[in-house]
Amino acid sequence: MSRSIVHTVRCSAQRIWRMLRSLTGDDAYDRYCRHVRDRHPGQPSLSRSDFYDLELRRKWSGINRCC
Repeated sequence: MSRSIVHTVRCSAQRIWRMLRSLTGDDAYDRYCRHVRDRHPGQPSLSRSDFYDLELRRKWSGINRCC
């Protein structure tokens, strides 16, 4: 295969991987770190485990049903 085809396939695979991570929420911590870095410079970000603990508490506290 030529280098350009390999490059195109590799770029496409990376784009698909990023999209899948975004759709499943697997990139939530990465997005959080970017947000803190960009919007709140100088503020330390949570550790990965603290971030997921906070998200679990946020998700499951309160009313979790429609009716």
